[in-house]
Amino acid sequence: MKKLRWAIDGELWELDASTPRTLEGAARAVPGKALPLGLSRGTKLFRPNQIDFMQRFMAAPFLPSYTHHLGVTIQRVLSIPVSENWSALLLGQFNLRKFLSSLKENGGGDGVHKRDLKSIGKLFLDKSLYALGFSSEVLLTPDDTLLLSSDSYYDHNSSSIPRKKAVFHHKFPHHNLTVDAAWPALFVDKETGTYWDVPFSMAIDLASLPLDSGLSYHLCLHHNHGSPKQFQGDPIAQVPASLFAGVSAKCAFSYEKNVDIWRSKAQKLKMVQPYDIFLSDPHVSASGTIGAALSANFGESSVRLVEDAEDIKHLSYHNPTLKSTLLGDIFASVSFTAQHGNFQRLVSDLTRFHVRMDFPSGSKFLSGATRLAQDLLNSHQPSPEAVKMICPTTSLSLQQQIAGPFSFRVDSGVVIDFKDKGWHIQADQPVFAIEYALQVLFSAKAIAWYSPKHQEFMVELRFFES
Repeated sequence: MKKLRWAIDGELWELDASTPRTLEGAARAVPGKALPLGLSRGTKLFRPNQIDFMQRFMAAPFLPSYTHHLGVTIQRVLSIPVSENWSALLLGQFNLRKFLSSLKENGGGDGVHKRDLKSIGKLFLDKSLYALGFSSEVLLTPDDTLLLSSDSYYDHNSSSIPRKKAVFHHKFPHHNLTVDAAWPALFVDKETGTYWDVPFSMAIDLASLPLDSGLSYHLCLHHNHGSPKQFQGDPIAQVPASLFAGVSAKCAFSYEKNVDIWRSKAQKLKMVQPYDIFLSDPHVSASGTIGAALSANFGESSVRLVEDAEDIKHLSYHNPTLKSTLLGDIFASVSFTAQHGNFQRLVSDLTRFHVRMDFPSGSKFLSGATRLAQDLLNSHQPSPEAVKMICPTTSLSLQQQIAGPFSFRVDSGVVIDFKDKGWHIQADQPVFAIEYALQVLFSAKAIAWYSPKHQEFMVELRFFES
């Protein structure tokens, strides 16, 4: 089960987070504080292509989005025919909140009632209301794709800087190779929800294709240049160590095993296609993943990472002279899924629950378990620090059919407030969504989601996700 804002490969590698803060519609994941594991770049349909699809086949004249710093914006794309193997799209964004605010200010409080069409038309000439993005995708060979994009924002503030990106993708047998460069690159810290701009970021990534069960791995070479800056409007936070200038080489291997505890053998409705073929089998299943990761870092980021790696010092090596750091650790993940219904009937035919627990640092878990055992053997009250070290990163997802292809879904993290003596459990960064399954495409859906934590709303198109 994928988190609504995050593309996740094989239930483990967090790739990109969806966000309406930029025209690209995505932000990279900040690598882990102690052990960078944000490796692959993801395979979601590029944002302009999503909008183009919805305009062509879903009769959507434009797509709305919302962020707390821009307000309500609407987007539309123009397809530029080039050739069979070369496509180009021009994406335009209009700031509706700023337009209505200007309309009210210039109308003396009465807005449209005191203005004629000519004066209203002049407001549309204000460049600060617009943002333009150009993207071009070239199919070099059946296995090679080159994507170039450039975004321009005419509202002069620090959050509206021009952005450029180049992505080369090659398909090997059972592997994907991606070379990605962005200037600046937008990152999001999943733990704090804070966004960061890095002046230049480049990654070369080789990843095995995800399997239902078996061995998979990621290899990545990553380079950051320049001082990271916090996105305007976010609460002040400490810069993640892995975003500082430097070069890092990462490799991670994992083994995943999926087990069906129960799967329905009852026949489905004849001559009735499920709204989503990936959600058409009632079942109860579990999966487990265990792996190891190694990261070599050079430059300023290596110095910062040592400070963040106190819990795994016995698995790290630092050379101050060469400004290099070697970090290694093990990790694990356990998930459980239960589904009722075949998602064929008009009502009450889909209820799905998913829980996932991640243990990103095995050494941190063992250290916390040791401290907790010592407290219990000495008849001491378990320390909150020890309990916090052994607690997994937990996320929950619940999906319920509303009617026909429409369903409601909520994804949320679960955290324990250790500052409170009662150790209360609370939701962390919940995301609420309405999904519309595109039945004719077998497994595709349009999603309208809202994140109260980030104060963001977005409409997206997803394929082959459950």
